[in-house]
Amino acid sequence: MTSTRDLFELGGKTAIVTGGSRGLGLQIAQALGDYGCRVLLTARKANELQSAVAQLQAQGIDADWVAADASQPDAVTGLVDIAIERMGHVDILVNNAGASWGAPVEDYPLEAWDKVFALNVRGMFLLSQQVGRRSMLPRGSGRIINIASIAGLRGNPPGAMTTIAYNAAKGAVVNFTRALAGEWGGRGINVNALAPGFFPSKMSAGLMAAFGEEALMGNAPRRVLGDDDDLKGAVVLLASAAGKHITGQVLAIDGGYTAV
Repeated sequence: MTSTRDLFELGGKTAIVTGGSRGLGLQIAQALGDYGCRVLLTARKANELQSAVAQLQAQGIDADWVAADASQPDAVTGLVDIAIERMGHVDILVNNAGASWGAPVEDYPLEAWDKVFALNVRGMFLLSQQVGRRSMLPRGSGRIINIASIAGLRGNPPGAMTTIAYNAAKGAVVNFTRALAGEWGGRGINVNALAPGFFPSKMSAGLMAAFGEEALMGNAPRRVLGDDDDLKGAVVLLASAAGKHITGQVLAIDGGYTAV
């Protein structure tokens, strides 16, 4: 019988974390690395990736980086090429990269809609397809963790955020997760999603400035924003042997925001 502590260990495992240079992606990479996983961060800006990897390495984490635009097929192919070359295979894929855009629906620019969907949905599909086909399916093993949002679980109250594309895209992430879990579950691949609530980040800074923390939290039972540790436990659970019987699930990490 495996000890409970050992179930969470990730020594010898490898992971790609998209959008891993800051915010939630960097928090996720740190959590995986703390449990022994080798992590490859990717985002578009090389300087931010270099800084993030230096931070992780200073903590004793085996980390590397590749700059790539996850919404572009050629860039995704190149990224997976490098990941397999450097790490041998990919055990864990965290699809965290995302974008948002705020505007009233009647004025919403088509290019903004396309940008949000290209990164939040198309990029997730491209990477999952490539990593699955080239590494996870041949080995009969893998974990895919998609970062959704509470915005994909509900609409926005009147007078609140005007983020129609982001809400729609994150709703797509939720059902993509369920559909892929159904298709690949019998082939050894678990697919789950985390749906964060409000966390301080570059993406949420505009909302914080416009509405304030108290208004954003509404009637959430905990009445506080997420912090630098609040995704870590859930990510390690879903990435490790401790979560081997969990697939097709969406876990809201939101201080109870969607529960009331």
